[in-house]
Amino acid sequence: MAREFELKFRASARQMTAILEDHAGFREISMETAYFDPPENTLSQRKWTLRQRRENGQSVCTLKTPAENGGREEFEVPCEDIQAAIPELCKLGAPAELEELTRKGVQKVCGARFVRQAATLALEDCTLELALDRGILQGGARIQLLGEVEVELKEGSEDAAIAFART
Repeated sequence: MAREFELKFRASARQMTAILEDHAGFREISMETAYFDPPENTLSQRKWTLRQRRENGQSVCTLKTPAENGGREEFEVPCEDIQAAIPELCKLGAPAELEELTRKGVQKVCGARFVRQAATLALEDCTLELALDRGILQGGARIQLLGEVEVELKEGSEDAAIAFART
């Protein structure tokens, strides 16, 4: 389990191009993400996120829960099937009630397909990942374009990450 601290911003293609010009070392990752919940929406009611993501073809299942001190707790396991991943996530320390809440199964509620350009930046008071996501979001029959910049703290000062994100 890890504590996640990230900031996300909607961005235009022009803004993303400017960021790419200002920073070096970006790598490209093809991503497809599906989010799951039982039919009763018991996970989303708790502000929990159950996700399966394929990154360049590799499947990773994740549960994110709110953290007491802000951010989110994140539990992650490589797995090809979201239902099979649930007991493994609990073994890693995810809330034990996850198994009971999902006992009857889960269904896909939304998803995304996008290309991420990501770079690790070592700043004076922190190390962060700067990610630019371009693609589509899908929910039911609706599709929306995705243009997002994410600043994720890997180690160091949250204040330094926030200050960088403001730039």
